[in-house]
Amino acid sequence: MTEEYDVVIVGGGLAGASLALALQPTGLKVALVESQTPEAKWNSPAGDRALALALGSVEIFQELNIWPRAADKATAIRRIHVSDRGHFGKTRLEAAALDVPAFGYVIPARELEKAVAEVCFTQGVEIVCPAEVKGMTWQGNRVVLTLVRDTVPLSCRARLVVAADGGRSKVRQWAGIGQQERDYGQVAVVTTIEAECPHEGTAYERFTASGPLALLPLGRRRVALIWTHDRQAVREIMDLEVPAFEARLQQAFGWRLGRLRVVAPVRGFPLRLIRAKRLFGERVAVVGNAAHQLHPVAGQGFNLGLRDVMTLAGLLRRHVDQGGDPGALILLEHYAHARDRDHDRIIGFSDRLIDWFTSPAPSLALARNLGLVALDHLPLAKRWFTRQAMGKAQRQGVPEGR
Repeated sequence: MTEEYDVVIVGGGLAGASLALALQPTGLKVALVESQTPEAKWNSPAGDRALALALGSVEIFQELNIWPRAADKATAIRRIHVSDRGHFGKTRLEAAALDVPAFGYVIPARELEKAVAEVCFTQGVEIVCPAEVKGMTWQGNRVVLTLVRDTVPLSCRARLVVAADGGRSKVRQWAGIGQQERDYGQVAVVTTIEAECPHEGTAYERFTASGPLALLPLGRRRVALIWTHDRQAVREIMDLEVPAFEARLQQAFGWRLGRLRVVAPVRGFPLRLIRAKRLFGERVAVVGNAAHQLHPVAGQGFNLGLRDVMTLAGLLRRHVDQGGDPGALILLEHYAHARDRDHDRIIGFSDRLIDWFTSPAPSLALARNLGLVALDHLPLAKRWFTRQAMGKAQRQGVPEGR
């Protein structure tokens, strides 16, 4: 027997599950298909990663009733300190100067995933898990998905399929949507650090010769480290014993937080830019990492994907309220048009930062340091920059999903 749905979301990560919750009030019959059990997901090393949530993303999680379950696990970013190691340029930003409580919050991915899973359960989201999608075919105004759940073959039909299945999205590929890709030749080295001195809610972004080094507040004295290295050089870093790794980190960051001590496994994640050439195919919409996978330098990838989710949810609600087909071409075109400008801005900005801050050219080094000094002394420029970082400028144009 083939189950009938209005919308099937493939990928039960944070983006897919948030979309399922945003669609709950629409009356659409929605299913969320996820290949990993919650326990497997929470026990995965990926659960250790720290997510930097822009203030606009926190507002979205408030709307979805997720934030009350996650807020006590999150650490506020009240200050941002940007510097270029070995050069004069630096910028300091204060949330209080903009009359906001914080620029955003940092939370372990595992804690946010648990909060989302709890809300999905309480709101009765239909989750098909663990199940893997093996293929897609089109039959008239429906997409037929072939699944395997616990070795048992299943099938379901949907008027709209949403690809939320990550950077190597199978759904996107089956829909004939290509991708643009840039391999940065870099690896993000991540771990958790215990600092001797309290961070006082400060997020540090320090550009070093090896690549960007970010320390994000995580609890009172702990910080999440995201340290970018050239792929050839990273092997040496990853092979260091803990005391030698700590010494190398101390040399790169300095003593602003006192002695730094590693308190979690050190892991490496290759970095590349992946961007879908289109955000839709026939009865298919693409969101989150399936649409774009960014370099972590600006910390905007997840926030960008969450805005995809809420834009699509808002458009679906309006369209369905008027009796429209959730998989209609005009709706999908509207979604892509609504997201293009935000994608161009954030992806372009993140991509350019890598070129600006990793180039050894003296002219670029001078230009970027003059830029940091100017940003530090121009209130209007600071206000514009921080609104971008908080996701507020983009959030204004997001249709409501509830």
